[in-house]
Amino acid sequence: MTDTIAAIATAIVPQQGSVGIVRLSGPEAISIGKSLFRAPGNQPWESHRILYGHIYQPTQGNQPETLVDEALLLLMQGPRSFTREDVVELHCHGGLMVVQRVLQLCIAQGARLAQPGEFSLRAFLNGRIDLTQAESVADLVSAQSPRAAELALAGLQGKLAQPIRELRMTCLDTLSEIEARVDFEDDLPPLDEAEIKRQLSAVLGRLQQILATADRGELMRSGLKVAIVGRPNVGKSSLLNAWSRSDRAIVTDLPGTTRDVVESQLVVGGIPVQVLDTAGIRETADQVEQIGVARSREAAQSADLVLFTIDATVGWIKDDQTIYDQVRAVAETQPLILVQNKMDLVVDGATPPALPSSLIEQCQAPVQTAAAQNQGIEALEQAVLAAVQLGDVQAANLDLAINQRQAAALTRAQTSLEQVQQTIAEELPFDFWTIDLRSAIQAFNEVTGEGITESVLERIFSRFCIGK
Repeated sequence: MTDTIAAIATAIVPQQGSVGIVRLSGPEAISIGKSLFRAPGNQPWESHRILYGHIYQPTQGNQPETLVDEALLLLMQGPRSFTREDVVELHCHGGLMVVQRVLQLCIAQGARLAQPGEFSLRAFLNGRIDLTQAESVADLVSAQSPRAAELALAGLQGKLAQPIRELRMTCLDTLSEIEARVDFEDDLPPLDEAEIKRQLSAVLGRLQQILATADRGELMRSGLKVAIVGRPNVGKSSLLNAWSRSDRAIVTDLPGTTRDVVESQLVVGGIPVQVLDTAGIRETADQVEQIGVARSREAAQSADLVLFTIDATVGWIKDDQTIYDQVRAVAETQPLILVQNKMDLVVDGATPPALPSSLIEQCQAPVQTAAAQNQGIEALEQAVLAAVQLGDVQAANLDLAINQRQAAALTRAQTSLEQVQQTIAEELPFDFWTIDLRSAIQAFNEVTGEGITESVLERIFSRFCIGK
């Protein structure tokens, strides 16, 4: 018999949470709930009904039962629950101590602490959701932008599983046609090879469309890290403040004001963006500033994109070239956008000093900003999206996005189907066709979770939070 698991299902923030939920799932969930919860009056214990009452610590030896919290109880009897098992949720006052105490009471009454993702794993094993939907649950919880949440919700509604199942079914139908000719070739009409080729081409075309969403999906989930670098007093902190529409960084006319990396979280075109304002890079005897400069180089190395910022009033100087060479030494492959800041201080009607032609060849067209006046930010955002080759992601017709695990499985399916095409072209026997078709079908199964191994499931669900 499946044991009963328990976990805190809400984020717990000391002295800030208003409600904390302890979730139970399994055959003893209802009995444990009844042993801890007292519902006054004649409130019936019915499925999908909320009860009001109090949670008590049961009698222990000579100690009478003790009031723990005023709470609500939600009962959901299986199979009409997320896990398709009996589920009880105890809605307590939030914070830290109360929900932790209620969880310990549940464990003392016979439940065990759930493993990470175990509620979602049970929902998958009990047929409530498939593997793509389970992964979408985790994506929805961790979404860092509205667009990422929309994509996760689409996956939860089966918009990824449906096309994968359709492709798998087409391959199964093709396989059955081929195997029938292997076993009963004399009793059936000749195989329509032209139709087989057409079906395989259609499957590969749709598969390539789905695979093309992998990079965008990864950006939507993990976001983009952007480092603002340059020499001191070129307006890096002002640029961060204007972009984030807040006073995240201290701004003064004194070079070297920023001593450490300052972070801000933004959303650009639906993509979560972590912006790092770094200390100005220069030679200095100040030990604290030296540490900040070292961290600036580390930030440039770890960033997905570098915004190299210069002062438009003085143009490209020797110190800029020195810093540029240092940045390129540690961030050789990252895209780099040149930002000409302080355009508002350029003399009216004048053009900023010319940039070296060799620099323009290495970078895309420079972006001109006046961060202190909040000007040029929209152009900067478009340049960032163009640098990661996404264009207007918000307007893109992206209704699904696969993750890295799914992309790896679908890439194997693509390879197998291309091998079938090669086998047909070489006019090999039907038996050879079926080998790679079965491999493609197995790869599709791995995406939705059909026939997947226990070790793979453990790797997937171990990345979930405990209460999911």
